[in-house]
Amino acid sequence: MHAITIPEPGGPDALVWAEVPDPVPGEGEVLVDVVASAVNRADLLQRQGFYDPPPGASPYPGLECAGRIAALGPGVSGWAVGDEVCALLAGGGYAEKVAVPAGQLLPVPDGMDLLSAAALPEVTCTVWSNVFMVAHLRPGETLLVHGGASGIGTHAIQLAKAVGAKVAVTAGSKEKLASCAELGADVLINYREQDFVEEVRAATDGAGADVILDIMGAKYLERNVKALAVNGRLAIIGLQGGAKGELNLGALLNKRAAVTATSLRGRPVSEKTAIVAAVREHVWPLVGSGRVRPIVDRTLPMSEAAAAHRVVEESSHIGKVLLTS
Repeated sequence: MHAITIPEPGGPDALVWAEVPDPVPGEGEVLVDVVASAVNRADLLQRQGFYDPPPGASPYPGLECAGRIAALGPGVSGWAVGDEVCALLAGGGYAEKVAVPAGQLLPVPDGMDLLSAAALPEVTCTVWSNVFMVAHLRPGETLLVHGGASGIGTHAIQLAKAVGAKVAVTAGSKEKLASCAELGADVLINYREQDFVEEVRAATDGAGADVILDIMGAKYLERNVKALAVNGRLAIIGLQGGAKGELNLGALLNKRAAVTATSLRGRPVSEKTAIVAAVREHVWPLVGSGRVRPIVDRTLPMSEAAAAHRVVEESSHIGKVLLTS
């Protein structure tokens, strides 16, 4: 088969479409013929040499895919060769074939094509596990989403609105904020021109956000705590603004607030299986009904992964950028 390899870390041109050995499904795994994958910022970090795959994972980038089951490994039940699926991966999505633990498979939602389904696994699992399983967003609460026009952001807006929450977003352009508004965002904040702490407080009669989904890390830590409501929950899922910051524990105590930080890729298969099961139970009906949908900015051939990485690095996209094998 062919896959995107990284002979040496570097810029987008470090990605090389090359012939590699076919993967073999192990105990509890299935082999998937990949139709499409998606570009995530973790892939950019891996390409640059900053985010190695977990032990035992495929060395190729790609944290999600959609395709058809080509073979079943030992001990797999409930799936059949030919089933159309999408999958959460620890790596290997930028390839023609990938071996996946069966517990990380999801059926393609009713009425959806395989290409669109490739945009779902990483965002659904990230948003559901952090916003709902960890931060416990409830109907009537306010969610602040940083990077509202990203793949994660566009999905978080839709899920939060589907459960009856109010949504505030930050983004860096009028065009991106307009896209967030179309998805249901209630409070639109241009982080280049406005102070999100002031805007969130104004929109909540001074209360603040009950849950904040943050991709920036250290750069926003102090202001995120200021923007939290009493009993608020800050969920950090990215470090685009740095890894080390100063936390005022007094401010956190006064608000009886919580700060959590999670990653998805390195979790044990058992934890990923539990998250995927929760997504299938709670999110898949919303996707099947059309209330929540994948937002795809553009699609490129997998052999042109370098061009796709440039798009994501420039942050010129809205939603997801897909790769077809």
